[in-house]
Amino acid sequence: MSLRIDRINELLKREIGTVIQRDYEWNGALVTVSEVETTQDIKEAKVWIGVLGGRFSDVLEKLNNEHGAIQKKVFKRVVLKSTPVLTFRHDDSAARGVDIVNLLDEVAKLPTATDGDDGNSA
Repeated sequence: MSLRIDRINELLKREIGTVIQRDYEWNGALVTVSEVETTQDIKEAKVWIGVLGGRFSDVLEKLNNEHGAIQKKVFKRVVLKSTPVLTFRHDDSAARGVDIVNLLDEVAKLPTATDGDDGNSA
């Protein structure tokens, strides 16, 4: 991926995150923009959304229904040659991370062999 596209992705990530936090109510859920993937021709952008403490399907439905209004607000602040169409998708990496941490905690509680116990009996 080009440096230009990387910079556009980071800029869009920051601005979209600002808009969805400032202008929308999420009823106790924490909604974050985890990544933006813009196509090389800057015609489309996938926006990966993380949702904690709420139903991600409701959040995604609301964001995809409001994508035109969100685009309008974002692109008043971000000037690009073409305006990409935003599509919102669920990013479940935070939930997977919590699951991994919980598994690691369970593994840490399992009994371990001592250093002197090598399985050989004398």
